[in-house]
Amino acid sequence: MVAGLLLGGFYAAVSLGVSLIFGLLDIANIAQPAFVILGSYAAYVMNRSFGLDAILTGLLFTPVFYVLGAVVYRLYYESFERRGEESLRGLVFFFGVLFIIEVSLSLKYGVDYRLVEAAYIGKSIDLGGVGIAFRLLVPCLVGLAMTLALHLFLSRTFYGRAVMAVSQDRLALRLMGADPVRIKTIAFGVGIAAASLAGALLITIAPVVPSTDRDYIGRMFAITVLGGMGSIAGTLVAAVILGVAESLMSTFFGPSWSLAVSFGILLVALAVRPAGLLGR
Repeated sequence: MVAGLLLGGFYAAVSLGVSLIFGLLDIANIAQPAFVILGSYAAYVMNRSFGLDAILTGLLFTPVFYVLGAVVYRLYYESFERRGEESLRGLVFFFGVLFIIEVSLSLKYGVDYRLVEAAYIGKSIDLGGVGIAFRLLVPCLVGLAMTLALHLFLSRTFYGRAVMAVSQDRLALRLMGADPVRIKTIAFGVGIAAASLAGALLITIAPVVPSTDRDYIGRMFAITVLGGMGSIAGTLVAAVILGVAESLMSTFFGPSWSLAVSFGILLVALAVRPAGLLGR
Protein backbone atom coordinates (compact mmCIF):
# COMPACT_ATOMS: atom_id res chain seq x y z
CA MET A 1 0.00 0.00 0.00
CA VAL A 2 2.78 2.42 0.93
CA ALA A 3 4.68 1.64 -2.26
CA GLY A 4 1.48 2.17 -4.24
CA LEU A 5 0.86 5.56 -2.65
CA LEU A 6 4.41 6.67 -3.38
CA LEU A 7 4.13 5.36 -6.93
CA GLY A 8 0.90 7.32 -7.31
CA GLY A 9 2.69 10.58 -6.49
CA PHE A 10 5.18 9.81 -9.24
CA TYR A 11 2.45 8.85 -11.70
CA ALA A 12 0.83 12.22 -11.03
CA ALA A 13 4.04 14.00 -12.04
CA VAL A 14 4.26 11.94 -15.23
CA SER A 15 0.63 12.66 -16.14
CA LEU A 16 0.48 16.40 -15.45
CA GLY A 17 1.64 17.33 -18.93
CA VAL A 18 -1.01 15.13 -20.56
CA SER A 19 -3.67 16.53 -18.24
CA LEU A 20 -2.71 20.02 -19.35
CA ILE A 21 -2.20 19.41 -23.07
CA PHE A 22 -4.83 16.75 -23.72
CA GLY A 23 -7.27 17.59 -20.96
CA LEU A 24 -7.38 21.38 -21.36
CA LEU A 25 -6.02 22.08 -24.85
CA ASP A 26 -7.69 19.03 -26.44
CA ILE A 27 -4.44 18.12 -28.24
CA ALA A 28 -3.72 14.38 -28.32
CA ASN A 29 0.03 14.64 -27.85
CA ILE A 30 0.98 10.97 -27.90
CA ALA A 31 4.64 12.04 -28.00
CA GLN A 32 4.43 13.18 -24.35
CA PRO A 33 6.06 9.96 -23.00
CA ALA A 34 8.98 10.47 -25.39
CA PHE A 35 9.64 13.90 -23.85
CA VAL A 36 9.61 12.22 -20.44
CA ILE A 37 12.33 9.80 -21.58
CA LEU A 38 14.23 12.68 -23.18
CA GLY A 39 14.22 14.35 -19.77
CA SER A 40 15.54 11.11 -18.26
CA TYR A 41 18.45 11.05 -20.68
CA ALA A 42 19.22 14.72 -20.05
CA ALA A 43 19.45 13.89 -16.35
CA TYR A 44 21.63 10.87 -17.15
CA VAL A 45 24.08 12.88 -19.26
CA MET A 46 24.44 15.64 -16.68
CA ASN A 47 24.82 13.11 -13.86
CA ARG A 48 27.52 11.15 -15.68
CA SER A 49 29.36 14.19 -17.03
CA PHE A 50 29.17 16.62 -14.12
CA GLY A 51 27.82 14.62 -11.19
CA LEU A 52 24.64 16.72 -10.96
CA ASP A 53 21.66 15.30 -9.13
CA ALA A 54 19.01 14.06 -11.57
CA ILE A 55 16.17 16.07 -10.02
CA LEU A 56 18.29 19.23 -9.94
CA THR A 57 19.04 18.66 -13.62
CA GLY A 58 15.33 18.29 -14.29
CA LEU A 59 14.68 21.66 -12.67
CA LEU A 60 17.53 23.33 -14.55
CA PHE A 61 16.35 21.94 -17.89
CA THR A 62 12.70 22.97 -17.55
CA PRO A 63 13.28 26.29 -19.41
CA VAL A 64 14.98 24.38 -22.24
CA PHE A 65 12.10 21.94 -22.54
CA TYR A 66 9.58 24.79 -22.27
CA VAL A 67 11.14 26.39 -25.36
CA LEU A 68 11.23 23.00 -27.08
CA GLY A 69 7.54 22.50 -26.34
CA ALA A 70 6.67 25.97 -27.63
CA VAL A 71 8.53 25.24 -30.88
CA VAL A 72 6.78 21.88 -31.32
CA TYR A 73 3.37 23.46 -30.80
CA ARG A 74 4.07 26.25 -33.28
CA LEU A 75 5.04 23.64 -35.88
CA TYR A 76 1.86 21.73 -35.12
CA TYR A 77 -0.25 24.89 -35.30
CA GLU A 78 1.20 26.18 -38.57
CA SER A 79 1.03 22.76 -40.22
CA PHE A 80 -2.32 21.46 -39.01
CA GLU A 81 -4.36 23.39 -36.44
CA ARG A 82 -4.52 26.64 -38.40
CA ARG A 83 -5.86 24.71 -41.39
CA GLY A 84 -8.39 22.80 -39.31
CA GLU A 85 -6.60 19.48 -39.87
CA GLU A 86 -5.59 18.79 -36.28
CA SER A 87 -7.47 15.49 -35.85
CA LEU A 88 -5.93 12.54 -37.69
CA ARG A 89 -3.02 14.36 -39.35
CA GLY A 90 -2.10 16.00 -36.07
CA LEU A 91 -2.02 12.57 -34.43
CA VAL A 92 0.36 11.38 -37.13
CA PHE A 93 2.54 14.46 -36.50
CA PHE A 94 2.95 13.64 -32.82
CA PHE A 95 3.56 9.98 -33.60
CA GLY A 96 6.36 11.15 -35.86
CA VAL A 97 7.82 13.28 -33.05
CA LEU A 98 7.69 10.26 -30.71
CA PHE A 99 9.39 8.07 -33.31
CA ILE A 100 12.14 10.64 -34.00
CA ILE A 101 12.96 11.08 -30.29
CA GLU A 102 13.00 7.35 -29.58
CA VAL A 103 15.14 6.47 -32.61
CA SER A 104 17.55 9.38 -32.00
CA LEU A 105 18.11 8.26 -28.41
CA SER A 106 18.61 4.66 -29.55
CA LEU A 107 21.20 5.70 -32.15
CA LYS A 108 23.06 7.91 -29.68
CA TYR A 109 22.97 5.82 -26.50
CA GLY A 110 22.00 2.36 -27.70
CA VAL A 111 19.43 0.12 -26.07
CA ASP A 112 21.31 -0.55 -22.83
CA TYR A 113 19.66 0.49 -19.59
CA ARG A 114 20.91 3.81 -18.22
CA LEU A 115 20.79 4.90 -14.59
CA VAL A 116 21.99 7.72 -12.36
CA GLU A 117 23.70 7.95 -9.01
CA ALA A 118 22.52 9.96 -6.01
CA ALA A 119 23.09 9.92 -2.28
CA TYR A 120 19.49 8.91 -1.54
CA ILE A 121 19.26 6.08 -4.08
CA GLY A 122 19.54 2.74 -2.31
CA LYS A 123 18.66 4.16 1.12
CA SER A 124 15.41 3.86 3.03
CA ILE A 125 13.72 4.92 6.24
CA ASP A 126 11.80 2.70 8.64
CA LEU A 127 8.43 4.01 9.81
CA GLY A 128 6.52 1.69 12.12
CA GLY A 129 8.11 -1.40 10.60
CA VAL A 130 7.47 -0.26 7.03
CA GLY A 131 10.54 0.42 4.93
CA ILE A 132 10.17 3.44 2.67
CA ALA A 133 12.72 3.71 -0.12
CA PHE A 134 14.01 7.21 -0.76
CA ARG A 135 14.11 6.49 -4.49
CA LEU A 136 10.29 6.38 -4.31
CA LEU A 137 9.73 8.93 -1.55
CA VAL A 138 11.69 11.76 -3.18
CA PRO A 139 9.94 11.49 -6.61
CA CYS A 140 6.59 11.28 -4.83
CA LEU A 141 7.23 14.49 -2.87
CA VAL A 142 8.46 16.28 -6.00
CA GLY A 143 5.40 15.03 -7.88
CA LEU A 144 3.09 16.41 -5.19
CA ALA A 145 4.92 19.75 -5.33
CA MET A 146 4.54 19.82 -9.12
CA THR A 147 0.83 19.08 -8.81
CA LEU A 148 0.35 21.90 -6.31
CA ALA A 149 2.39 24.33 -8.41
CA LEU A 150 0.39 23.61 -11.57
CA HIS A 151 -2.90 23.88 -9.66
CA LEU A 152 -1.89 27.29 -8.30
CA PHE A 153 -0.75 28.40 -11.76
CA LEU A 154 -4.09 27.47 -13.33
CA SER A 155 -6.27 28.87 -10.54
CA ARG A 156 -4.40 31.98 -9.38
CA THR A 157 -2.82 33.54 -12.48
CA PHE A 158 -4.27 35.26 -15.53
CA TYR A 159 -2.42 32.95 -17.93
CA GLY A 160 -3.57 29.91 -15.98
CA ARG A 161 -7.22 30.92 -16.17
CA ALA A 162 -6.72 31.72 -19.85
CA VAL A 163 -5.42 28.19 -20.40
CA MET A 164 -8.58 26.76 -18.83
CA ALA A 165 -10.70 29.07 -20.98
CA VAL A 166 -8.98 28.53 -24.33
CA SER A 167 -10.65 25.18 -25.05
CA GLN A 168 -14.07 26.42 -23.88
CA ASP A 169 -14.60 29.68 -25.77
CA ARG A 170 -11.82 31.13 -27.91
CA LEU A 171 -13.91 34.13 -28.96
CA ALA A 172 -14.61 35.11 -25.35
CA LEU A 173 -10.92 34.71 -24.59
CA ARG A 174 -10.07 37.13 -27.39
CA LEU A 175 -12.55 39.63 -25.97
CA MET A 176 -10.64 39.40 -22.68
CA GLY A 177 -7.50 40.55 -24.47
CA ALA A 178 -5.72 37.20 -24.78
CA ASP A 179 -4.41 35.53 -27.93
CA PRO A 180 -5.54 31.85 -27.95
CA VAL A 181 -2.53 30.74 -29.98
CA ARG A 182 -0.12 32.41 -27.56
CA ILE A 183 -1.96 30.91 -24.59
CA LYS A 184 -1.80 27.44 -26.14
CA THR A 185 1.90 27.91 -26.85
CA ILE A 186 2.53 28.75 -23.19
CA ALA A 187 0.44 25.82 -21.97
CA PHE A 188 2.11 23.36 -24.34
CA GLY A 189 5.54 24.58 -23.24
CA VAL A 190 4.59 24.14 -19.58
CA GLY A 191 3.34 20.62 -20.31
CA ILE A 192 6.60 19.60 -21.98
CA ALA A 193 8.62 21.22 -19.18
CA ALA A 194 6.66 19.14 -16.67
CA ALA A 195 7.46 16.05 -18.74
CA SER A 196 11.20 16.75 -18.56
CA LEU A 197 11.11 17.01 -14.76
CA ALA A 198 9.03 13.84 -14.58
CA GLY A 199 11.69 12.12 -16.69
CA ALA A 200 14.33 13.10 -14.15
CA LEU A 201 12.16 11.54 -11.44
CA LEU A 202 11.72 8.39 -13.52
CA ILE A 203 15.43 7.66 -13.88
CA THR A 204 15.93 7.94 -10.12
CA ILE A 205 13.32 5.20 -9.62
CA ALA A 206 14.54 2.73 -12.25
CA PRO A 207 16.94 2.52 -15.21
CA VAL A 208 15.53 3.56 -18.58
CA VAL A 209 15.95 2.76 -22.25
CA PRO A 210 14.57 4.76 -25.21
CA SER A 211 11.60 2.40 -25.53
CA THR A 212 10.52 2.93 -21.90
CA ASP A 213 8.07 5.55 -23.18
CA ARG A 214 5.82 2.74 -24.41
CA ASP A 215 5.28 1.61 -20.82
CA TYR A 216 3.80 4.96 -19.86
CA ILE A 217 1.76 6.18 -22.81
CA GLY A 218 -1.28 4.14 -21.78
CA ARG A 219 -0.96 5.00 -18.10
CA MET A 220 -0.68 8.74 -18.73
CA PHE A 221 -3.82 8.97 -20.83
CA ALA A 222 -5.71 6.56 -18.57
CA ILE A 223 -4.93 8.71 -15.51
CA THR A 224 -5.96 11.88 -17.33
CA VAL A 225 -9.29 10.44 -18.45
CA LEU A 226 -10.00 8.70 -15.13
CA GLY A 227 -9.31 11.82 -13.11
CA GLY A 228 -11.46 14.01 -15.33
CA MET A 229 -10.24 15.83 -18.41
CA GLY A 230 -8.22 18.83 -17.31
CA SER A 231 -8.69 18.31 -13.57
CA ILE A 232 -5.32 18.57 -11.83
CA ALA A 233 -6.75 17.33 -8.52
CA GLY A 234 -8.45 14.50 -10.38
CA THR A 235 -5.13 13.58 -11.99
CA LEU A 236 -3.56 13.20 -8.55
CA VAL A 237 -6.46 11.09 -7.24
CA ALA A 238 -6.47 8.86 -10.32
CA ALA A 239 -2.69 8.47 -10.18
CA VAL A 240 -2.85 7.31 -6.56
CA ILE A 241 -5.66 4.85 -7.36
CA LEU A 242 -3.70 3.34 -10.25
CA GLY A 243 -0.47 3.31 -8.26
CA VAL A 244 -2.05 1.40 -5.38
CA ALA A 245 -3.88 -0.98 -7.72
CA GLU A 246 -0.72 -1.78 -9.68
CA SER A 247 1.32 -2.26 -6.50
CA LEU A 248 -1.21 -4.66 -4.97
CA MET A 249 -1.59 -6.65 -8.18
CA SER A 250 2.17 -6.88 -8.66
CA THR A 251 2.59 -8.10 -5.09
CA PHE A 252 -0.13 -10.74 -4.99
CA PHE A 253 -0.68 -11.77 -8.62
CA GLY A 254 2.44 -10.72 -10.52
CA PRO A 255 3.47 -7.59 -12.43
CA SER A 256 1.95 -8.78 -15.70
CA TRP A 257 -1.54 -8.12 -14.29
CA SER A 258 -0.90 -4.63 -12.96
CA LEU A 259 -1.52 -2.64 -16.15
CA ALA A 260 -4.59 -4.70 -17.09
CA VAL A 261 -6.18 -3.99 -13.70
CA SER A 262 -5.44 -0.28 -14.06
CA PHE A 263 -7.32 -0.11 -17.34
CA GLY A 264 -10.07 -2.24 -15.85
CA ILE A 265 -10.52 0.37 -13.12
CA LEU A 266 -10.63 3.04 -15.83
CA LEU A 267 -13.41 1.24 -17.74
CA VAL A 268 -15.49 0.65 -14.62
CA ALA A 269 -15.11 4.26 -13.47
CA LEU A 270 -16.09 5.63 -16.87
CA ALA A 271 -19.12 3.34 -16.99
CA VAL A 272 -20.30 4.82 -13.69
CA ARG A 273 -19.09 8.38 -14.23
CA PRO A 274 -18.17 9.17 -17.87
CA ALA A 275 -16.81 12.62 -16.95
CA GLY A 276 -14.14 11.05 -14.73
CA LEU A 277 -13.73 11.19 -10.99
CA LEU A 278 -13.48 14.98 -10.68
CA GLY A 279 -14.52 16.00 -14.18
CA ARG A 280 -17.10 18.71 -14.79
